Amino acid sequence: MTEPDPNPDRDGLEPGPNSGSESDRDEGVSTLAKQGSITFVGNVMKGAFGFAIVMLMTRYVSPSVYGLFVLATSVILFMQVFANLGLPLAIDYFVPQYLADGERGKAKGVIVQVTATVLVTSSLVAGALALSAGYIGDLFQEPAMRIALLFLSVTIPMLAVYNVLLTSYYSIKKLQYRVIMRDLVRPTVRFAVTAGLLLVGYGLLGLIVGYVVGLFVAITIGAAVFVYKAWDLLTAEIELVAPAPLVKYSVPLAMTSVVFVLMGHVDYFVLGFFLNSDDIGIYRVGYMLGSGLMIIFNSLSPVFKPLIAETRDDIDLVEQRFRIMARWIAGITLPIAIFLSLGSSSYLAVLYTPQYAEANLVVVLLAGAFLFNVTFGGPDGSLLQGLGYSRIVFANTLVLFGVNLVVSFVLVPIVGIEGAAIGSATALFLVGGLTLVEIYHFDGIHPFTRDFAKIVGAGVPAIVAGLPVVYVLESDALTAAVLPIVVVGTYTFTLIATNAFTDEDAQMAAEFSPTLRKWLPIN
Repeated sequence: MTEPDPNPDRDGLEPGPNSGSESDRDEGVSTLAKQGSITFVGNVMKGAFGFAIVMLMTRYVSPSVYGLFVLATSVILFMQVFANLGLPLAIDYFVPQYLADGERGKAKGVIVQVTATVLVTSSLVAGALALSAGYIGDLFQEPAMRIALLFLSVTIPMLAVYNVLLTSYYSIKKLQYRVIMRDLVRPTVRFAVTAGLLLVGYGLLGLIVGYVVGLFVAITIGAAVFVYKAWDLLTAEIELVAPAPLVKYSVPLAMTSVVFVLMGHVDYFVLGFFLNSDDIGIYRVGYMLGSGLMIIFNSLSPVFKPLIAETRDDIDLVEQRFRIMARWIAGITLPIAIFLSLGSSSYLAVLYTPQYAEANLVVVLLAGAFLFNVTFGGPDGSLLQGLGYSRIVFANTLVLFGVNLVVSFVLVPIVGIEGAAIGSATALFLVGGLTLVEIYHFDGIHPFTRDFAKIVGAGVPAIVAGLPVVYVLESDALTAAVLPIVVVGTYTFTLIATNAFTDEDAQMAAEFSPTLRKWLPIN
C-alpha cells in the first residue's frame, strides 16, 4: 500500500479519470448539480432556522443582550480553532485513502486518534477560557460576559466532537446525514429550547441554554447515525497510525482556519472594543442578512473544489467548469442582492423589528461585496484550492483578515457600525479581485464571456423596475412582499429576452428538476 501523503504543502489532488479528453457532455456539470442540490437543501433549512432563531431573539431580548451573546459565541468559535488543532480536517483527507486501499483498521485508527486528541486539547482550552472569563469581560467592558463565557466554555469540547463527526461523514461520502445533524436536528432543537426559555423570561440564559442543548442533541443523534452507517468500519480491528503525518497535515490548515475565523468575527471584536453591545447586536443582524447571499456558493463549493482538482491538468475543462459555476452563482445571487439592497430597511424592520433598520447600509455594502466575491471563487478560495494553490489561498486569507481589521479599526470610531461593514466589504472586493488576477496569471483562466455579460446585464432592468416599488409603497411589509416579485420577474424576463440560457444551463436544470429543464428556453 502507498501511504497517504502527509505533506501539508502538497498542491491539490492527483489528476482523476476525467482529465484529458471529455465528451461534449461534461458529467462534472451533472455531479455539481446533483451533489449541490443536496447541500443546497441543507443550507436552506439551516438558513431558515438561523433567520427564525435570530428573529426570535431580537423580539424577546434587547439589542444589548443579543449583542453580548454574539460577542461571547464569537470568542468561543475563535478559541475552538486552537482547541482542535485542525485535526478533524485530517479525517476526510486520510480516511478515504485508507478505505480505498482496503485498510479499514488504519481508517478507524485515524478517527479514534483524532477524537481522543481533540477531547484532551479542547478540554484544556475550555478550562483556560473559564479561568480567564473575567479578564475577557473586562477587556470588552461587559461584566455579564464572564457568566456567558463560563456557561459556553463547555461547548468547546462539544464543538470539537461535532467537527469530528462532520468530517467523518465527508470521509465516507454520506453528506445527507451531515445535513440531518447540522442543518435539521441542531437548529430545530436550538429553536425549540430557546423559544421556550425566552417565553418564560430567561433572557441571556435562555439563549445560552438553547445553544448548548441544540449542540448536545445534534452530537448525540449524529454519533448514533454514524455508528449505524459506519458499523463495518467501527468494528474493524483498530490499527493506530503514526501521529506525525496527521499533525503535519492539520496544523498548517488550523493556522489558516484561525485567520479565517478571525476574519469572520473581527468585526464583532472591533465593535465590542470601541462601541457597546447594542451596536454589535444591530450589526450582527445586518451582517446576517447581507451574508445570506452565500447560500448558493456554499451549496456548490463543496462539489466544485474536487471537480476542479480532478481535472486541474485540463485547463480548458477547468475554465469551462469555472465559467458555468460563476454564471450560476451570479445568476441566482444577483437578483437576491438587488432586492435585499433596495429594500434593506423594510426587510430589517419586518424580520427583526424597526430598531434594527439602522443596519440598512450594512446590508447594502455586504450584499454587493459578497455577490462579487462568491462569483469569483468565494472567501475561502475554493477555485484556487482546487487548482492546487494552497499557499496563495493562505496569503489571500491573510490579506482578507488584515484589510478588514485595519479598515474597521480606523473607521468604526468615526462612522460606527458602517465602518465595520466598509472594512468587510473592502476586504471581500480586494480578495475577489486578487483571485481573478491570480488565476489569469497562472493559468490564463477567466469567467468573462458574452453569456456571463448577459447574466450581469439583466440586473440593470431589475434595479430600474425595483426602485419605484421602494419609493411608492409606504408599508414595509408590502414593500418586502412585492419587491422580490418585481425584481426576480424583471430579471427572468430579461434573461429570456436576451436568449441568455445555454446548453450547460439545461444540463444543470435537468438535474435539479426535469420540469425546470422543460420550461427553460434554450437557443
